[in-house]
Amino acid sequence: MLKFFLNISKQEQKKRFMERLDRPEKNWKFSAADVRERQLWDDYMAAYEDAFRHTSTAWAPWYIIPADRKSYTRLVVAGIIYETLEGLGLAYPEVTDAQRATLAEARRLLEQEE
Repeated sequence: MLKFFLNISKQEQKKRFMERLDRPEKNWKFSAADVRERQLWDDYMAAYEDAFRHTSTAWAPWYIIPADRKSYTRLVVAGIIYETLEGLGLAYPEVTDAQRATLAEARRLLEQEE
């Protein structure tokens, strides 16, 4: 299990909120409730830290990713996913001689079709 927390700074959040207000095509993304919730920033940060402390394990750690720069965030998340998948040592199953014979027969039958 991979758990990511994309950690945006308060300054970047404000910048993004202002952009949503300033650009009509982004108005739909804005909610006045977000501004009210911002007043509880410190409480949210404390709650997140508490959640991380109690739910991060060796087999399912939290990855806390700086998220002010979207391209950096995406690169880091992709890297973690890649490394995790590589670490699983996945491989295609090996085909036995009996299975190869079955495949050869299937090919022969398909090739005989019109």
